[in-house]
Amino acid sequence: MSGNHGNAIGRRRYLKAASAAALASTVAGCAGGDGGGGNDSESTDGGGGGNGTTAAGGTGTETQAAIENPETRGEFLQVANRALHDQAPWVYLNRQYSVYGVANRIEWEARRDERIDGRAIEPTGGGDTVTITQSQMDSGLDPQDHRETPTDNIVLQAYEGLLTRDAEGTITTELASDYERIEPGRVRFTIREGPTFHNGDPLTPEDVAFSVNRIVNDDVGGLVSPQSDQLAGVTGAQVVDGERAVDVMSDGINPIVFALFASYGDMMQKSWVQNNDGAYINTHMNGTGPFRLANYQEGVQVVYERAPDYWGEPASAAGLTIQAAGESSTRVNQLLGGEADLAVNVPPQDVNRVRNADSAAISPVPSTRVVFNAMRYDLEPFSSPEFRQAMNYAIDIESIVENVLSGFADATGQPTLEGFTGFNSNVEPYPQNVERAERLVEESGFAGEQLTLHTPVGRYLKDVEIAQAVANQIDQLGNVSCEVRQREFSALAGEVTTGNIEDKPPFYLLGWGNATFDASQTIIPLVTSDGELTSYGSDRVDSLLQEAQSLPGNQESG
Repeated sequence: MSGNHGNAIGRRRYLKAASAAALASTVAGCAGGDGGGGNDSESTDGGGGGNGTTAAGGTGTETQAAIENPETRGEFLQVANRALHDQAPWVYLNRQYSVYGVANRIEWEARRDERIDGRAIEPTGGGDTVTITQSQMDSGLDPQDHRETPTDNIVLQAYEGLLTRDAEGTITTELASDYERIEPGRVRFTIREGPTFHNGDPLTPEDVAFSVNRIVNDDVGGLVSPQSDQLAGVTGAQVVDGERAVDVMSDGINPIVFALFASYGDMMQKSWVQNNDGAYINTHMNGTGPFRLANYQEGVQVVYERAPDYWGEPASAAGLTIQAAGESSTRVNQLLGGEADLAVNVPPQDVNRVRNADSAAISPVPSTRVVFNAMRYDLEPFSSPEFRQAMNYAIDIESIVENVLSGFADATGQPTLEGFTGFNSNVEPYPQNVERAERLVEESGFAGEQLTLHTPVGRYLKDVEIAQAVANQIDQLGNVSCEVRQREFSALAGEVTTGNIEDKPPFYLLGWGNATFDASQTIIPLVTSDGELTSYGSDRVDSLLQEAQSLPGNQESG
C-alpha cells in the first residue's frame, strides 16, 4: 500500500494507525566514527534533516543498502530511527532497568514491561496477603483515563483487556476467546463466556464495543481518553449481529492491531459508566479481574480482596495492598522492615542493603522504558538541529550509566530500544565531545543560552540525579548554562499529556514505557507532528511512519 492512502485519510488520523509488535531479537549496534551524531550542516526540520539513512560509521554494507531503500515495515521504522538520531529531538539518555526489592516470603518474577500482576505473586511465608510499595499512587481509578505506569499497575488488578501478554511478551487471549483478521481494516474478537463484573453482571459484547469506542471516540462515555493513540489507528467497534463477537475497525491495514489490544484497552461495563459520574468512576472499581476493590484511600493506598467469582485461575493471594512512597529509602525501609513484600525502583545506593539482608533479594530486569530529555522544537534555542545535537554531544551518558545508575541501564541513541521491531542496529549513542558541542552551539546562533531542565522527583530510577548530571555536563560548555527544576511528577505529567505542545516545558526529563515492543508506539505519540505527547515535528519522520503503518506486520502482531 502506498503513501497515497495515508494522504487520502489525512496525516493526523493515519499516524494514529497502529503501534506495537511482538518481541524481536536484534544484534547490538556496530561501532563507527565518532558516533554519527548527524551532519553539522543540517539546519531545517521540515525535511527531517538530511537523508536520515547514513549509518554511523557505515561502510555501504548489505544491511546499510537495505535501510537506504526500505521496503518492509521494519526497515521504514529503522530509517525513522536514524533520522530521529540525526535530528536529535531528545537528549538521548538510557534504557531504564526495573530494579525490584522482593521479600523472601513471596515468589514473583519481574516482567520487562514493568507491569506488576498481583495474580502472579505467590505468598510463601505463611501469610496470604501481599503489599506492594511503588513510587507514586494513582491519578484516579478510571482505567481509560490515565497514561502512567503507577496508575496502570493499580487498575490492572481489577480490570482486564481482550488480549494480554505472558511474562515473555507473547500475546495470549484474555476476555476474548479468539481473534482474527476479517479483512484489511476489520478484525473480530470472539467474547469469552463466563466473565462477570465485580457487581455480578455478565460481560457482554455491548460492553466490549462501548469500551473500545470510549477510548477512541471523544463523544462516547463522557471522556476524552488520553489513551486514544494506544489503540493507534482504531476508529471504532460494533457488535456482530447473531454472534458473541465484536468487530473492531481501523484506518488502513493497522498491521499490529492485535499487539495493541494485548497491551492496552481495559474493558468496562457500559451501564455502570453511564450511570455514574467521573468522580465516582475514579474512586471505585467494577472490572472483571482477579481482585476487586475493598478500600480506597486517595493518595494513600488501594486495598483489594480476591474476587470470589473470578472466571479464570484465582489469585494466590487473598488480599493485595498497593501503597506509595516517593522517597526510595522509604520504600527500601518498608521492604526490610516487613511492611512491604515488593518495593519498586530500588536505587543503586540501596541495592547492597537489600542483597545483604536475610529477608529480601534484588530482582533487576531491563525494562521497555526509555529515559530522555525532550526539547521543544517550536521554541528557541531548541528549534535549531545544531543546538539539539550539541546538547547530545555535551553529555557523557556512559558515565551517567556507570556512576549514577551503577550499571542498571543501557545507553541509547534513538527512541527505539534494542529488541523492539524497528530498532536500528547501525545507530550508536552520541559520544561526549565537548569541543564539537561548543562549535555546534556557535553555529546554531544561540551561544549564551541559559536552560532550565524540568525533572520529576522519584518517578524514575535516580531521575533527579540523572537530571543533575545532565545539567552539570551542559554547564561545562563554555557557551551554555543549565540548571535543574525539580517537579512533582503529577504536575509535570499534567503539562506533558494535554495534547498541546504549547503546554509542555521547553526542556524536560521523561520516561516512556512501551509495552508493545514496537518502534511506532514510541515514535508516533512522542515525536510525530500530531502525536499526543509530541515535542517534535518533521515531515520526513511523519512520512516514514505513514509508510511503515501502511505495510503489513507479522502474523503474531496482527
